[in-house]
Amino acid sequence: MNINPLTLKRLRRFRRKKRAWVALWLMILLYAISLASELLCNDRPLYLRFNDRSFFPAFRYYPEDLFLGNGRQTRTDYKQLEHHPIFTANPDNRMFFPPVPFGPYESISPASIPESNWAMVTLTPERHAGTLNIDPDLAIQRSTGCGFFFDTPDTDVASLQLPNEWELPDALLQAIRERFANRPAERFSQTITRRSDPEKTALVTLSTFTSRSNAPDTVRLTFQEADSPSSALRRRVLFFDAHGVLQKGSTTFFSTLTEEQQAHLISLAQSTLPTSTSPLKMEGERPREPDLLIAGTRYTLEAVPNTVQWPYPPLRGHWMGIDSAGRDVLARILYGLRTSMTFGLLLVVGAMFLGTLAGAVQGYFAGRIDLTMQRLIEIWSALPFLYIMILIGSVYGRGFILLLFCYGLFNWIGISYYIRAEFLRLRHRAFVDAARCLGLPAHRIMFRHILPNAITPIITFFPFSLVGAIGSLAALDYLGFGLPPPVPSWGELFAQAQTFRWAWWLILYPALALFIVMLLGVFIGEGVRDAFDPKPVSRME
Repeated sequence: MNINPLTLKRLRRFRRKKRAWVALWLMILLYAISLASELLCNDRPLYLRFNDRSFFPAFRYYPEDLFLGNGRQTRTDYKQLEHHPIFTANPDNRMFFPPVPFGPYESISPASIPESNWAMVTLTPERHAGTLNIDPDLAIQRSTGCGFFFDTPDTDVASLQLPNEWELPDALLQAIRERFANRPAERFSQTITRRSDPEKTALVTLSTFTSRSNAPDTVRLTFQEADSPSSALRRRVLFFDAHGVLQKGSTTFFSTLTEEQQAHLISLAQSTLPTSTSPLKMEGERPREPDLLIAGTRYTLEAVPNTVQWPYPPLRGHWMGIDSAGRDVLARILYGLRTSMTFGLLLVVGAMFLGTLAGAVQGYFAGRIDLTMQRLIEIWSALPFLYIMILIGSVYGRGFILLLFCYGLFNWIGISYYIRAEFLRLRHRAFVDAARCLGLPAHRIMFRHILPNAITPIITFFPFSLVGAIGSLAALDYLGFGLPPPVPSWGELFAQAQTFRWAWWLILYPALALFIVMLLGVFIGEGVRDAFDPKPVSRME
């Protein structure tokens, strides 16, 4: 095959752009890997040996009846077959799965998550509360449950003076005086500090007061333990596995408990974990546990199993996590790469073909044909693309071919402008006049003589158009107007990430994959543009 010397020169110029050259091969490698997705991520084994016969489930469909003889023609669940007595009875039976043994449509069983069989026991300290009555001299006359706030038995509180034990702000004193003066007062609350221990605080509340026939002899104050950093630290969270071993939590706190208290917490945790004979109880069905007194503090206990919920963060075997439907994110991204690249290539090739054809006809014939077609193209480009997508999708449903067709109806317009301009520039050249004098037909002159000289916009815009098509597909899938579920796509993972904003892996890995592919496409486009530029170095003065 004879290659034009100008083309060879452009190829050499492109190879000198190391960044573009490496990006081209990386893009080819990524697409080749995506085309071999079934060999890398699949829930069907690559090779299956069963009763001295060889099978290749990754490439061929085998019904369940072929292995189990149960008469079912449905798809075989090979992971269940691997543990079936019929399969394990023969030691020569074996199967080999791909490196990532999960498919893009497979919903993973929560039981396969190794970190799922845990129970979380929460110990929350109860907040102390009590009431006391004071006289006009602020002497305590009666106390109910306020011994904790004075570090003394409740019976001895009545002999104390309140201002000697607690700092009383002026606003609180004023509220007390108004009640003794028999004046109406609104409900009042304020946090006060212990004189002997400034870190100890209490929330004092005075209820709403209305005027009476006689002024009150005493005023009742309600004391409540205020939230503070010291009290918040007393909340303990412990994790126990099915064997009663402490996996997470404060080992120091757990070691200070008595053996009876430790056994009680372990038994409480194990009672919430599901077993083969005892299904998992619902939250409302679990009986309320009695309080536990530890080191003078009474704790309220709550045990909840660490059940697996989707989406699930990355772990061993699922290196990019699990999405909201229980599917492996790595498999979804790899298959989504194939979908995006195939869609982008087909769309750009089709758009380039239509745009080249329309632009060539306009530029070569010019005149009324050019004017009429240009007005029609302008009217067509003014139609709202997204509304048309919604309308066609609601009538015919969503699908890969339909999406490709609808998007291709609009994507060719831009390249047609460039081809039209090139043909208008070249149609009066000498080689075109010579071709007409030889009697060559119009289509031969257009595509055999003019087009090779006007192909620069097609080649230079191809990588950028490919990047735009991939980004557009991700955007349409994100908005819900793209490929139908459960087709793997990056935009669908973005939509999940918006719903589950705490699931960082649903936005990080798809965004990273989209960024890498688009960055490689831009590098390739820059290299092609520089290779076709007759002025490799330009300077602005």
